Amino acid sequence: MKKGVIQLETLSCPSCMQKIENAVKGLNGVNQDSLKVLFNASKVKVDFDSETITINDIEKAIEDLGYPVVKSKVKSA
Repeated sequence: MKKGVIQLETLSCPSCMQKIENAVKGLNGVNQDSLKVLFNASKVKVDFDSETITINDIEKAIEDLGYPVVKSKVKSA
């Protein structure tokens, strides 16, 4: 498992948070229990199986919803 932190542009509403959470939880390889979307910090913290999914796949799912990713970091869990 890897731990990812994805920095987003400022989130403007709590429903944005919910949309991102639902999209990322639906991805194969994401540990759903670890997922945290931090509204005030505009960050997504997630543990994922790097053999199943990459941080780029997770970023793409978020960007496909219309939320630009500023940067991301990955480290071993």
